[in-house]
Amino acid sequence: MDAKKVLEETGGDFEKSAKILMEKGLAKLSKRSDKSAGEGLVFSYIHSGAKVGSLVLLGCETDFVAKTEEFQKLGKEIAMQVATEEYADVLALTNAEYVRDGSKKIGDLIKESVAKLGEKIEIRAFTRYSVK
Repeated sequence: MDAKKVLEETGGDFEKSAKILMEKGLAKLSKRSDKSAGEGLVFSYIHSGAKVGSLVLLGCETDFVAKTEEFQKLGKEIAMQVATEEYADVLALTNAEYVRDGSKKIGDLIKESVAKLGEKIEIRAFTRYSVK
């Protein structure tokens, strides 16, 4: 219903509507900042050749959201990103340029998912393994 309403307000402009909906989602995020992301899943990535791999613990508020396709995709993308280099901490990872799209940061991917899913999502832990 929100999408339909915004589309009507913008005269059918899809790009403008998407931007407005994203801003509304980010506003919801600030209201949820004190919530606990006690649920979630562990994601793994093994690069071809099996010389580099990673594990990521991605947290969310409910088990329901953890099972969604959007959350699953986000977890896999972050696990792949972790395998690309050594990150000092979560802040360094969230500020890193996304390997699939240099115009975005990992933090942007998380914000987009938060806007779509309506729950707090956070990287709780990660590790990278390398044979070399």
